[in-house]
Amino acid sequence: MNGLFPILMIVAMLAVVGSLFVGLFFMARGGGGDPQRSNKIMRLRVILQGLALLLFVIALLTQG
Repeated sequence: MNGLFPILMIVAMLAVVGSLFVGLFFMARGGGGDPQRSNKIMRLRVILQGLALLLFVIALLTQG
């Protein structure tokens, strides 16, 4: 279990970075893209950030 949280945190952080770049790409396209799609991607990013933060807090609490 000790090695599980760091791996999950890395995966969650990479997912956050990936969704951020995809969302920025859709926003940068301007009028050609679907604004609802970029909005959904950014909402997904916020959810993934919350998950990464939750995993970080759990890892800190279990370390003590």
